[in-house]
Amino acid sequence: MANKVRIIGGEWRSRQIGFTDAPGLRPTPDRVRETLFNWLQTDVPGSRCLDLYAGSGALGFEAASRGAAWVALVETNPEICRKLRENTALLAAKKIEVVQDDAGRFLKKSPPEKFDLVFLDPPFGQSLVAPGCQLLENQGWLTDYAKIYIEAERQLELPDLPDNWRLLKHKVAGQVSYALYQRRPTP
Repeated sequence: MANKVRIIGGEWRSRQIGFTDAPGLRPTPDRVRETLFNWLQTDVPGSRCLDLYAGSGALGFEAASRGAAWVALVETNPEICRKLRENTALLAAKKIEVVQDDAGRFLKKSPPEKFDLVFLDPPFGQSLVAPGCQLLENQGWLTDYAKIYIEAERQLELPDLPDNWRLLKHKVAGQVSYALYQRRPTP
């Protein structure tokens, strides 16, 4: 297991966490994470974060390191979940919960609490972004002005996002397209 990702900022800055090699697992690159967390620098402290399709956990661990009050890492693969739990213990991260569940099934439940930030970075080529976004909105997972980060393959069009989500930022890096949206409450 030589797969490692570095936490860029905050309490665990420069710490490395390992991740399990699995099909479709591709941690968000350092450069993209740095840009994202620059966008979110005032939003992360004290926030409740949901990292769907957690994979390496890079986004969730980064948010926790930068002061998020609570982070839920949702991942379906049991081996990946085991590694996420090991990393949580390694960092003594009491504000991180690892949830082993399919993200779609997880989002169909009633949320125990709403989230301020959501990281949606599903495996490429499986058409999971639009349904995930609709479930986040329709099932009541988001606070009124929640921010939603979406990472997808460069060529993916996102036509089916909820009408009350506004695009704040968008960039492309290599084969990855990433964007930050903000929810507006519906009257």
